[in-house]
Amino acid sequence: MTQFGTTFCDHIAIAKYADGAWQASSIEPLAPLPMHPAAHVFHYASTCFEGFKGYRWADGKARIFRLKDHVARMQKSAASLRLPIPDADMLVRMVVDLVARHVDDIPDPPSSLYLRPTLVGTLPNIGAAAAPSTEATLFVLASPVGDYFTGGPRPLKLLVDDTRARSTEQLGSTKTGGNYAAALGPTLDAKAQYGVDQVLFCPNGDVQETGASNFMLISDDEIITKPLDATFLHGMTRASILTIGADLGYKIRERNFTVTELLEWAPTHEAALSGTAACLAPVGCYVYEGKEIPVRNGAAGANTERLRKALQDIQYGVSPDSHSWLTEI
Repeated sequence: MTQFGTTFCDHIAIAKYADGAWQASSIEPLAPLPMHPAAHVFHYASTCFEGFKGYRWADGKARIFRLKDHVARMQKSAASLRLPIPDADMLVRMVVDLVARHVDDIPDPPSSLYLRPTLVGTLPNIGAAAAPSTEATLFVLASPVGDYFTGGPRPLKLLVDDTRARSTEQLGSTKTGGNYAAALGPTLDAKAQYGVDQVLFCPNGDVQETGASNFMLISDDEIITKPLDATFLHGMTRASILTIGADLGYKIRERNFTVTELLEWAPTHEAALSGTAACLAPVGCYVYEGKEIPVRNGAAGANTERLRKALQDIQYGVSPDSHSWLTEI
């Protein structure tokens, strides 16, 4: 399997918005998109996207994980950017039709088909800095991917940054490329200076998230994570882990907590990053004020692995889907 996200199926689903309405979607051969150099997205970053996975089970059928929830989140992202909001049924159908066409291209679990709906503003107007794009293109890419962790997840090292935020408050919960661009420079600088994998952004000491993942603390009997607000992405994997954790008897504590508390809990609580690509990745070490602070014994924790396996067992068809998260194709 090639590097995650670099191999694509040979078709995309696509729809365009013009004259106040969405046009009929279609499945087309994968090819570069013709776009005017003055397109709104190039100059004013009018774009949002989603990322989720489809799995092929032993019965030969595909299942898409939390499809309708991702569509709903994309509608919220589009609204926050004042982009034309995709019709939910249309986007669901675009994804389903594309996956149905490429069921045979989905590798067996733990590999999957990564799906990336993307919405971009295409109005050709470089004078529209304070105006929305009234034209748009919506497309869905499909990428066969392997397990994100070859040989199992390794414990990650995080720089704890108690000064900077990952995003702005008005866009923190929007899945837009600008948020990832904002986190890229600080993350690369931290990797070069401290040898870390990610930055945990904690503006004014408020523990939030990394550049691409939600963050949670896990002990033998509880899961602690920041409550949903506008400052950070409302991750679908985060939501799934909290639901599964409650099913398994963990006490779910959605509360704000500080860097001081984070470091106090390092000897007793596992730490993990949640996201679609990596599922639930263990954290083995924090770097704060130039010092390395181990998380428990620095190894991947048993609770993190238990929760990760419980989620993946649902996705792979090993355990029943008691929350109706899967859409069968």
